[in-house]
Amino acid sequence: MGTPPSLSKVAIIGSGCAAMTTAFELTRPEHGGRYEVTVYQQGFRLGGKGASSRGPAGRIEEHGLHVWLGFYENAFRLMRECYAELGRDPDECPIASWRQAFEPASHVGIVDWSEAAGWEAWTAIFPPLPGEPGDDFTRDNPYTVTGYVVRMLEVLRALLEAATQQLGPTGEKERTPLQKLTTLLRYAGLAALTGAAEVTALLDQLARGRAADVQAPLSALLERLQQALVRERSKLVTGSDDARRVWEIIDLVLAIFRGLVQSGTFLDPRGLDALDDYDIRDWLARYGASAPSLASGFVRGLYDLAFAFEAGDIARPGIAAGQALRGALRFFFTYRGALFWKMRAGMGETIFAPLYEVLTRRGVRFEFFHRLENVRLSGDDQPHVVALELDVQARVLGPQYLPLVHFGGLPCFPAEPDFAQLEQGELLRREGRDFESHWDRRRAGQKRLEVGRDFDFVVLGVGVASLPHICSEILARDSRWRSMCEQVKTVATQAGQAWLAEDMTELGWSLPAVTLSGFVEPFDTWADMSHLLPLELWPVQGREPRSLAYFCSVLADEAPPPARPPPGQWVDYAAEQRALVRRNLGDFLERHVHHLWPRARTEEGFRWQLLVAPDPAQDAALRGRDRLESQYVSANVSPSDRFTLTLPGSTRYRLSPLDATYDNLTIVGDYTACGFNESCVEAAVMSGRLGAHAIAQWPRLEAIVGYDHP
Repeated sequence: MGTPPSLSKVAIIGSGCAAMTTAFELTRPEHGGRYEVTVYQQGFRLGGKGASSRGPAGRIEEHGLHVWLGFYENAFRLMRECYAELGRDPDECPIASWRQAFEPASHVGIVDWSEAAGWEAWTAIFPPLPGEPGDDFTRDNPYTVTGYVVRMLEVLRALLEAATQQLGPTGEKERTPLQKLTTLLRYAGLAALTGAAEVTALLDQLARGRAADVQAPLSALLERLQQALVRERSKLVTGSDDARRVWEIIDLVLAIFRGLVQSGTFLDPRGLDALDDYDIRDWLARYGASAPSLASGFVRGLYDLAFAFEAGDIARPGIAAGQALRGALRFFFTYRGALFWKMRAGMGETIFAPLYEVLTRRGVRFEFFHRLENVRLSGDDQPHVVALELDVQARVLGPQYLPLVHFGGLPCFPAEPDFAQLEQGELLRREGRDFESHWDRRRAGQKRLEVGRDFDFVVLGVGVASLPHICSEILARDSRWRSMCEQVKTVATQAGQAWLAEDMTELGWSLPAVTLSGFVEPFDTWADMSHLLPLELWPVQGREPRSLAYFCSVLADEAPPPARPPPGQWVDYAAEQRALVRRNLGDFLERHVHHLWPRARTEEGFRWQLLVAPDPAQDAALRGRDRLESQYVSANVSPSDRFTLTLPGSTRYRLSPLDATYDNLTIVGDYTACGFNESCVEAAVMSGRLGAHAIAQWPRLEAIVGYDHP
């Protein structure tokens, strides 16, 4: 991009994590006010796919389940800086610091099927690792494929040393996954095939920079271990689901290890990107993973957590092997503090309200109720954006729309707009305007922003599925953009929240609060989010919920109606899809949830009276399955709400925020080439930081943790 003038106007379209990160970076005090930033956002709240709000009884109502992983270095660094600058008074606000905003959540697991036990949860508590996410590193990029090989060798050495120690008393029960793992290695005789000394010698060679010399002996060692494991499988796992699952872990880890070494990936300058044409399951099979392991809950959970099903069809799983491995290796080897971190309130009030407050203090202007309709290009040989054409969904009465309300001292976004701040607000309320639906095209007017007058630079922070609807001129002239929109696909998702009158122990769940995946459709992932209840404001005179469950999964694609249907043929598609998700939630509670909560049903079926309504009168009146009407569901079907996939062969089509084809335009979002090519908060923040660099040459690329990940 060209050198900006002394004061540059930046128009940011959208308000998800990527867009807000760019705004945060461009308005740092270090820039001395060089960038005048305006955010144009449809509807009445910020957040994109991370938006949340407060509904009746102060209920936290989310777009879906959001947990932060312990390796989200850029995202945590952003929020740590944001909260420090915000400077909230802890006596007045229940969430005044980043450590009050997040709590460790290292109890995770998968749900697995066996002939003996049916669906059964298998969980583990991961120990804390040194530091906290967002702490400074001693070097710019701590991640290399060779480094992962070293870490895996260190783990293998520790396991082999433990496996050769004297066995405990007969019948002694192993208490941890590590103990189970080492015992299985002993009985398999794997420790006899090699010694820890052999592994130590390989580590020494790697430390001396002789990675190429290690490839052949390490490959032979891993193949030897893998063959022995397969040979011993039948006697190791007979009659024991616990042993079978531990065996599957070893089998999968050895396949990953062997694949990285034998394929030469750990020596390849392309790093893990070299594997992205493979699906992860196919790649694991190529390097010896067994069919039972590939069908296990561990692998299913990998797809489930990434919503990795093309068109929402669970028969079409797909995730690029390189990125899947990058995510798994970062997940297990580089987390700091806790494996997972759960927010202590909704993402709207934990992330986006603080960002909104800091950015408004810095002078960022937010134009709510503005929906981008078209990006207009110049016609010359050096194309750039000359105009942005927007629909004004509603006109604001005052100088600026104020989006936040307070619940228990915490600034939050409400579940519906403040119609009192809008022209003809009561009429808009009666008409049932859905300002966030792609299919509600009603508007109060139009606006055209022109380069030089209204903006100098444009940051396009919308989802990739939105681009064909707003960038027709770019797609018509640029085959790279067309390929990205065709190949970087998205999927609709569904989410449900259930407030329950009994705690999880009473429902039959005997373990600590957990996040589980790998379960059965229509909701393959469940998280116990009961820790949020104290921040909600349930009526004193009504029943108060004692537990809160979040569910999520993909939602199969249907052919949606056109965004601009013929007159008289408009269909509230978003409402139809929400009704479908509500039916799915009811079916799931009726047919499947008893595998997790055995006391949630009787012989007659699910105990519908468990569901707590926010209004006491409604709670008393609703009966049976009708009580579902009181729970919250989300059908994420609008283009801006859809989840970005990382299908095999697709990552090469992602464009970078640093792409300078259009002199005054950058794109940001989790669909861009940002160093972590998978839809998540961390990818969005990394992309947003890259977008800021494209305009301001800051932050330094080396400061974007993991950007140059191999």
